[in-house]
Amino acid sequence: MLLAGEASGDAHGAEVVNELKKMLPNVYCSGMGSKEMKQAGVEVFFDSSIIAVVGIVEILKHWSDISRAMDLVKSRLETTRPDLLVLIDYPEFNLKMARHAKSLGIKVLFYISPQVWAWRPKRVKKIGQSIDHMAVLFKFETDFYRRHDIPVSFVGHPLVDKVKTTDQAITERQRLGIAEDHTVVGLFPGSRNSEINRLLPLMLQTATLMQQQNPGLHFLLPVAATLDFEQIQQQCSSYDLNLSLTQDNLYDVISNCDAIVSCSGTVTLEIALLGVPLCIVYKMSWLSYQIMSRLIRIDNIGLANIVANHKVVQELLQDNATPENISAELFKLLQDQVYRQQVISGLQQVRENLGEGAGAQRMAELIRHLVEADPA
Repeated sequence: MLLAGEASGDAHGAEVVNELKKMLPNVYCSGMGSKEMKQAGVEVFFDSSIIAVVGIVEILKHWSDISRAMDLVKSRLETTRPDLLVLIDYPEFNLKMARHAKSLGIKVLFYISPQVWAWRPKRVKKIGQSIDHMAVLFKFETDFYRRHDIPVSFVGHPLVDKVKTTDQAITERQRLGIAEDHTVVGLFPGSRNSEINRLLPLMLQTATLMQQQNPGLHFLLPVAATLDFEQIQQQCSSYDLNLSLTQDNLYDVISNCDAIVSCSGTVTLEIALLGVPLCIVYKMSWLSYQIMSRLIRIDNIGLANIVANHKVVQELLQDNATPENISAELFKLLQDQVYRQQVISGLQQVRENLGEGAGAQRMAELIRHLVEADPA
């Protein structure tokens, strides 16, 4: 059984299942996920897009759906007794499911470590009691878990293999009707509805301000499959912008941008792997931010900066995330060639720190090893 709580986890889960089926053709997988896990052949018994929210206040608003998902997972664990429970990110939910699985004698593998090294580090003891093995994406995480005597494997980041442009990338601007002499700025507000609600208006206001200063700009907004394209299109139509919305291949879209403003999350690694300069913005509810800012124990929240182990790209958070600040940073990325090259060089360090690839394959091998080993 695999449990993924958001779009990135759904994608990672699908990649692992596809690799696992090459090793164990008769493997049966069920779980919580969305479109990509379904396409990989997983029997998805709860659609995770319903509960893909971030922030304490946002979680409270969706608590009835989250509670329903927990009850359903527990029931399925009790009735199906899988050989292995694979938890993919989404830690608050998944660690509760881990404890229930352990009480039933079911082995538990956690894939994509909770950022326990960033905030609430005392959780690591409870994590060790709830799981059998941790699979991590970043090399620095292995030392952290070994210090706490938790079995851990560095499998590398699956994005290293996945992030590639297609043959159509070279014609992306033409297909979207973008003039050759226009500079393209990407607006990446995220794949969750909660992110869209908070970040899309901010990014559209930023684009308006930038276009007033430079009418030769064109803005590109990729719309995730988890979102309502028509609803976002309608929201954007109230702004008089040189703006193209697309659901084309994300990596083709990224590669055709000259600079990007992005939400915080996995997408910052995808952008980094393609070497496109970016800045990171994020906003949460006031209460969520007040709580989270007191818990975080690291200097940066953007994954690109965390992986590089220093600030490669600017992070504009909460009150600092204003159209004026974001537009100023984007213009600096576009116009200051020394600064732009400095950021691009930093993104190369991110790529080097993500491993050599074949992460999904190594993860599938770890699953096979745990399934074939002696019972927990």
